Parts: sequence; structure tokens; C-alpha cells
Amino acid sequence: MLSGQITNTTDVEGIHVLNTTSRFNTISDARGQFRISAKEGDTLVVSAIRYLPQQITVGAEMIASAKISITMEEWINELDEVVLGSELTGDIERDLKKIKTVNKIDFYEVGLPGFTGVPEEKIVPVAAAFFPTNVNIEAVYKYISGYYKKLKKQRKWERQNNTVASVIGLYTSEFFVQSYHIPKNRIYDFLLFCIETTSLQKAFLDKNFNEVLSIFSIKAPEYVDRLAVETQNDPKKE
Repeated sequence: MLSGQITNTTDVEGIHVLNTTSRFNTISDARGQFRISAKEGDTLVVSAIRYLPQQITVGAEMIASAKISITMEEWINELDEVVLGSELTGDIERDLKKIKTVNKIDFYEVGLPGFTGVPEEKIVPVAAAFFPTNVNIEAVYKYISGYYKKLKKQRKWERQNNTVASVIGLYTSEFFVQSYHIPKNRIYDFLLFCIETTSLQKAFLDKNFNEVLSIFSIKAPEYVDRLAVETQNDPKKE
């Protein structure tokens, strides 16, 4: 058992430490300390949102001392230099004319998702739709036709999809391939499986990462077994 210490002066809590060889994992506490089972030759992956991930091979000296110290390298998002001009006259109209403008860039041009639809429709509560003194005809129709039911399903899917994207963004696809043997093309499906059958979504949004990792460890073998059965029944599936 290794006793670890994150040596950074700040932001040492909640750093993920994964033994990719044994699949044991843990998270550092408020003092940056953690304990993890490991043997010589094992590989540890240390990661957090604010730091660059590190891969460490457990050596004989670490095993002998039963200690490991890790200094995380901060992830820095470098921005373009901004130059502030000082050639202002105090005349707002004249100064505005000097400002150089650029053509508006659509978010699709830079590969970013964006909202192009109308604001989210409010689902009228049943009691309000059927209120005796003021019946909301449109809302009543939407309940009877099943429109609201479909809308709720769509929004549930959107929330799940956003959670899956956030989980993959934090842990990376390689994490699931190496740690849990989930095929890369099935990671999305695996995470949806976890969301549908466990409290993964709530745990992740609450930043309860111990529970998140516990869910992965429990559900991954089950998913891999189901995948094997699926492949046997249909060899064409990868």
C-alpha cells in the first residue's frame, strides 16, 4: 500500500489516482494525501481538471519506502496577447469610428456547438392546465396528445447527453479503454447504461467522484459481459 502526497501548495483535493494495472483507484483528500494499493511495475495515472495528467511507473524505491510524492503541472490555457490602445480623444463618436471591427464569426465555423432554436418551452403543470376557472386549452391538448410526454423524454435525453460529454471530457476515452476495457466505440453507450441503471448522473453533478469511480468499477464488468453475449449472438457487431 502506497501513501501518496500531492505536493502542490493549492488545489490538492479531489485529484484522481488510478492504478491502471490493478484498476484500484482513489482520490486525494483536502491535504493532498491518498493511499492506493500498488506493486512494482504498476502504472499510476494521476489526473484532475486543472492539471495535466501524469503517468507514473511504480519503482522498487517507492515500494520500499511505501511513499510517493507527486507535483502536478498546472494546465494553462494560453490566450492571445491583448494590446490596449491609448489614442483616445475623449470624443466618444470620434473614438468609436477608430475602432477596427471584424466580421461576425458563426460558432459552427470554429467547430463549437451552439443554440439556434427558440427558448425552452415551459411545461404547464397539470393542475394549471385543468384549473376549473381558467382552462388552458393549448396545455390540455398537449397533455392529451402526448406532446408534453415526448418533450420530457427529449429533455431527459439532452441532460443525459450533456452529462456523458462532461464525463468523457474529464476522464478521457483512454481512461475507460485502459481501466475498464470498454471498447472506444462503446464508451458513450456504457455511460448511458450507467446513467440509466445507477445514480451516476447525480453523483457526477454533485462532484462525488468517489461514488462515480465506484459505479464505474461495479458496472464495467457487467457491461463487458453483456457486450460479449451480444457479440456472440451477432458476430457482425463489433
